[in-house]
Amino acid sequence: MAITLTENAANHIKKVLAKRGNGVGLRLGVKKVGCSGWAYTFDYADAVGERDHLFESHDAKVVVDADSLPYLDGAVLDFVKDGFKETFRFDNPNIKGQCGCGESFSV
Repeated sequence: MAITLTENAANHIKKVLAKRGNGVGLRLGVKKVGCSGWAYTFDYADAVGERDHLFESHDAKVVVDADSLPYLDGAVLDFVKDGFKETFRFDNPNIKGQCGCGESFSV
């Protein structure tokens, strides 16, 4: 099982954590929401719990809880800039469908 970061995503995570002054990495997860069932969650990871999995790419770390990992396994996380909009973008092989607004997905 694995989550991979692009170099852009890794650089953004390292920059945000440096500005914040502490943290292990980015915490990724999923929660039940929206018209399609699931949505991604993002937070700072200040510690790695015993049910967490730690992944590292390009010297940046991502922490994923055991319950979210099956929905994120094999995903590649990128960070993209489009005009004034900056966002993380997933390439997630587990997704079977998305809602029209792109806020939620089904597996």
